[in-house]
This record gives sequence, structure tokens and C-alpha cells, in this order.
Amino acid sequence: MTSLNPASSQAEVDSLGDDEVEAQYYNWQKWAFAKQLPPDGDWTTWLLMGGRGSGKTRAGAEWVRQLARQRISPIALVGETMTEALDIMVRGESGLMAVHKDDERPTLWGKNHLRWPNGAEATILTASDPERFRGPQFAAAWCDEIGKWPHAEAAWDMLQFSLRLGDRPRQLATTTPRPTALIRRLLGDERTAVVHIATHENQAHLAPTFLDAVVARYRGTVLGRQELDGELIEDRPDALWQRAMFGRATSAPDGRIVVAVDPPVTGHARSDACGIIVAARQGDGALVLEDATLKQASPITWARRAVAAFHAHAADCIVVEVNQGGDLVRQMIAQVDAVVPVRTAYASRGKWVRAEPVAALYARGLVQHVEGLTALEDELCAFGPDGKADGHSPDRVDALVWALTELVLNEQRPRVRGL
Repeated sequence: MTSLNPASSQAEVDSLGDDEVEAQYYNWQKWAFAKQLPPDGDWTTWLLMGGRGSGKTRAGAEWVRQLARQRISPIALVGETMTEALDIMVRGESGLMAVHKDDERPTLWGKNHLRWPNGAEATILTASDPERFRGPQFAAAWCDEIGKWPHAEAAWDMLQFSLRLGDRPRQLATTTPRPTALIRRLLGDERTAVVHIATHENQAHLAPTFLDAVVARYRGTVLGRQELDGELIEDRPDALWQRAMFGRATSAPDGRIVVAVDPPVTGHARSDACGIIVAARQGDGALVLEDATLKQASPITWARRAVAAFHAHAADCIVVEVNQGGDLVRQMIAQVDAVVPVRTAYASRGKWVRAEPVAALYARGLVQHVEGLTALEDELCAFGPDGKADGHSPDRVDALVWALTELVLNEQRPRVRGL
């Protein structure tokens, strides 16, 4: 039908009864393109890596729909968080509720269960709590955005222990490609069927404004290759940070805690983000605790976020860069909480030069990260000699540099002792 001209297509639709129209509308085999259908072969994991709007969520929902129709059950539905699992995988525009006819649509019962009219069931789980995988057992699983999971390998490993029902337990992982340890591991597994989908392959179902505003802007850039073309981008060779440098936290912080703020020059919709990083002294190095960065926020909004992080982590002070509107920065924080101690930092050198000694701490294994700092780690690995990260202001990098300079580098500088 899609190959017909509009007039012929309308005539074809008009010739069908209501039941036939509905049957055609929900006939996924008719509308899907090849990469959205399960690949051939004896695979255990179908790794579907796609760009934004490439149709990978719809592919996941339709795969689960077919499993449920065949009564392959129970099924695990795993998202980064419970909110994302419900809003995207279940209730989303391309989610499970949307791809079913009324008489086949599952119902949500309890907090995290789906039940189909034919008796098939699914359980919604969050990768942020791998321990919740203990106990349940499944015949199949759909895992969404595994490249963003905060405890990716732990959650994935626990899920594997749960996939033990039926003759052939299988799992589908839909994700924007990121060079994480889990994705690298799956790519090296001979039981993984890897499929890449680019955004343009699904352009018939995308708004022209999206194609004009987003695709045109990012086409050909490193970010566009990842987010639009579904390409796995390796570490850039000229970057100060490589992903292998991000050690995971193994102990609690034992020293000072600071909240570092890299404020934007302006506070309107096109402003840079306000980088807000929380870090603590740990032994001879540091532990990065939180990325509280805000985008397109007014001064009072990011000041409130910084003060909230200060109290949440019982920090010792807030460190702020004052090259741009230093008085305003102090005033905003004082307006939110006048007793919060503020230490100012002035940038006398370029971003790259300031970042080099901080990157050296990582290279020596002196800095660890808690789980869930994907956006920060992506920006660190994209930060280049031009002082930008994929062409944008590296606000998270700047805030991190100020935090670790305050915690570690300033304390390493020699001091003059009295004679």
C-alpha cells in the first residue's frame, strides 16, 4: 500500500471493511523494514543499536507483542529507571500499549506487572537496582537503552541468571550505541546478533521539523554519527580522557566534599548548561559523587540546585568560576542560602591547559566515579584540544576540573614554610 500514489492508496483503504483496516494497521510484518524484524540465526541476544527516531523502540515493543501472542512468558521489561520503562517501553508512543489492538492489549496491574488477555505476563524492572532480579525467572527479556544503565554489567549478569524458562530464552537489547563495557562485551559474544539502524531509515515516520532541525544540524558530526547513524564511536585519539580511565568507586569518601559550579554566561533558552559536579577527597585522589548539571536554567534555578547538592552531600563548600559575572554567582547562592560557604576560582588559562593536570590524576588511577555518570563521561571523552566537546561548551568538564583542582591539586602545591 505504501508503494501506491495517495489516490490509489485511499481507494484501497476505502475498499476495506473496518475489521480489515484494523488488521492491516496492526500488521507489523507489512509496515516494518527488515532491520526492525528479528534476525535469522541461532542468537541468544539481539543487539539493536539505532539512532534517535530510528524505530528501535517500536521494534522492541512489536517483538514483545509477538512473544506474548505465542504465550512465551513471563517476559522481563528492563529500563534504565522505572519511570523510563513505564513512559517509554509501556506507555510511550511506540510502546507496548500503542502496538496492540484493543482486544489484545495488556493491562497494567500492581506497580510493575503486565498481563495479556491470553494469560501471558511481563514484569517491569529497573537496571538501577540489580538486586531486584533475584527471585523472578523469565522466558525472554526486552532491555532498553542499555548504554545508559547505571549498573549495566551487574544488572545484565543478574538478568542472565533469571533467563531460564522455556526451550530457548532470548533477549533483545535496544540502545543508542555507546562504547560501554557491557556493549563491548556483547559485541564480542558470538551469540549476539548485531543490527544497526540509522535515523534516516525511518524518516517516513518522522516529523519534517525533526529532520530539518536535528538531522541537518548534526549530520556528519561525531555526535550525529552516534545519535543519528547508530554508529558506535570509539574514544577520540586526541582526547585527555579515555573510557578505560573511569574507575568505579570501591569505598566511601574520607575527606572534604565540594560542589563545583561552572555557571553559564546567560540564563535563557539558548544558554550553555550550568555544570554542577559534586566530588570528595579520597585518599590521595578523589571520588566523583554526582553530576547535577542543569540545561537552560535561570541563575536562581541553578543556584538552588547547587545549594541542594551542597546540603544533600553535607559538603564543605561550593566552588564557583567567577570569570563571567562573579558577583552575580555569589549573590544568587547567597539569595538561596546566605550561610553556605563559597570559594571562588578564576580561570587564567585555557580549558585544555586547566584540564591536563586533572586528566593526569585519572591516568594515575587516583579518581573514581560512582555509577550513573554517563553524561559526564561522554563529555570527558569528547573534550578536545579546541576546548569544546563535540562543538559545544564542556560545562561538566569545567565544573569537574574546578572540583578536583580544589580537592587535590591545590593541596599538592608546595607551601613556603617559615624559617
